[in-house]
Amino acid sequence: MEKIFNNTVDAFALKSDTELDRAYFLFKLIASEPLVKIGTAVTNFALKVHLPVEGLIRATVFDHFCGGTTEEDCLPVVDKMFTKGVCSVLDYSVEAKEAESEFDKALEKTLKTIEFAKERKAIPFAVFKPTGFGRFDLWVKLGEGKTFTSEETAEWNRVVERFDIVCKTAHANDVALLIDAEESWMQDAADDLVADMMRKYNNEKAIVYNTLQMYRWDRLDYLKKLHEQAKQEGFYIGMKIVRGAYMEKENKRAEELGYISPICVSKEATDINYDEAIKYMIDHIDSMAIFAGTHNEESSYKLMELMAQKNIASNDKRIYFGQLYGMSDNISFNLAAHNYNVAKYLPFGPVRDVMPYLIRRAEENTSVAGQTSRELNLISAERKRRKLQD
Repeated sequence: MEKIFNNTVDAFALKSDTELDRAYFLFKLIASEPLVKIGTAVTNFALKVHLPVEGLIRATVFDHFCGGTTEEDCLPVVDKMFTKGVCSVLDYSVEAKEAESEFDKALEKTLKTIEFAKERKAIPFAVFKPTGFGRFDLWVKLGEGKTFTSEETAEWNRVVERFDIVCKTAHANDVALLIDAEESWMQDAADDLVADMMRKYNNEKAIVYNTLQMYRWDRLDYLKKLHEQAKQEGFYIGMKIVRGAYMEKENKRAEELGYISPICVSKEATDINYDEAIKYMIDHIDSMAIFAGTHNEESSYKLMELMAQKNIASNDKRIYFGQLYGMSDNISFNLAAHNYNVAKYLPFGPVRDVMPYLIRRAEENTSVAGQTSRELNLISAERKRRKLQD
């Protein structure tokens, strides 16, 4: 397999020298755990006391990792990336809300992104988080098998209705719909509801996609079990396969409550689990569709190799590679240059409301060994190349 991910010319073709310098500065900061912690605390304080820092945030970390504050705001970024064959997934990244009005707003935003996707080849997916449509504690209570009060039953029915509305709309408009995974202690309830949506709307092909976080050692077994159900009941499986985003929180809770952690024992075990899930789906691609969400070069090469072995075209619509906007451009743009389907998650929302997402991005980059140094090395190589060219 040709090694394509060191090509910085294609990776950063859309970045100006100024944008490249900003990326270098940001990843330098993110590389330092103490600076991330200090920066997070200072930012949270500044926003809490309403200091005028939103302009500074927008000009630095926000513009690097987000597409804009509204869907319309994102369109220049969407169109620009699509000139290089990289698609976008508009992600309304407002987190940790509790009010019914906020859940209705998230539904409205998701429906609007489906409308955007219907009209644009550059936006092949819509996306939402389960806790964007209902309270976290409600998911947990259902997953634990506890009895709802009458008020909670009515509240849950509204969650199911929001899911059904958005899945029905995606199906009617032929727009694939990614549903993100969250913490393990609420995920069972989400899995059950998403599987119900697959049964209802994935009769002809995968429209509704769940997400498997493969740092959980039980996820491959879950996929195989769901596949058996799908074969018996006649529906297609759509899955976004990722490594996972809540590792420290998962391990801490398991330790505090005295249960076996759902997280794999090592990074190597997670990598094996991820690659096994991808292989299983490729082996059953006639009844499945994959969104391979990864910043890992080796896993990307392995999927490319599997596709070649099975004589699957690089642009087969059942297989997408996905990365986050602002990260791993060397993977995204080089894959697109070789005619693979690629989509960047493009977060948007008011600066203040998107801060929890941005903080999580910074903390994840700090904790993932090698990720930030790899970004810095590639950015440094491209800056050096451009200076020698001048």
